[in-house]
Amino acid sequence: MSALPTRVYGGVTVPDTPLITKALDLAKAHMKEPLYNHVVRSWLFGFVIADKAPPLQSRDREVHAIAAILHDLGWSSTLELVSADKRFEVDGADDARAFLQREAGESFDVHRLQLVWDSIALHTTPSIALHKEPEVVATLFGIMTDFRGVEGAPMGLVTREEYDAVVAVAPRAGFKDGFRDVLTGLCRTKPDTTYDNFVADWGVKYVEGYSEDLAAHRTIGVLEPGLEMLD
Repeated sequence: MSALPTRVYGGVTVPDTPLITKALDLAKAHMKEPLYNHVVRSWLFGFVIADKAPPLQSRDREVHAIAAILHDLGWSSTLELVSADKRFEVDGADDARAFLQREAGESFDVHRLQLVWDSIALHTTPSIALHKEPEVVATLFGIMTDFRGVEGAPMGLVTREEYDAVVAVAPRAGFKDGFRDVLTGLCRTKPDTTYDNFVADWGVKYVEGYSEDLAAHRTIGVLEPGLEMLD
């Protein structure tokens, strides 16, 4: 693949292609500002880390950028991108794939499409994502850094100066409350997509009646009765 044009944003050198610009426009059009800023920070932090980590330096930089920018389309404030019955990660992965099929043409073959889909679908499951391709890992590392801060950046590869420069162009204001609102909203509007994953913790803490519903959907409660009948 030929070298991509670049620009410096938030102190980070990132690829600058028409498709990445369209991805940014898509995310901005469908996400509230604090959540949009989160995906931008995740993109930039991911590039800081991946460009320093030798195992990640050979990644497809356009795939990484687009996956990071679109990884939370499942949090969209416009209902056309959100399903009634899929986890938000799957919504985001499906939305990103549809965007690429519509906008990228032949430049995104099946393999590149799958890398974007996997990067988004697995970004909340590090126990799997960490064993996937460099693009998946790089996307995860950027997101992890935005939740853990500079001290929790993978391998300590983000400096305080780099962190502050990113936050300056994509401020954190409103993100904590916006994140909580999204997760509790998922627990209220499509709880069946939350019972088997981390979102359930927010339902238990903040959504009335959720704990009682969750108890009936725990994996052990679903599998053990069937196993007992089969013995």
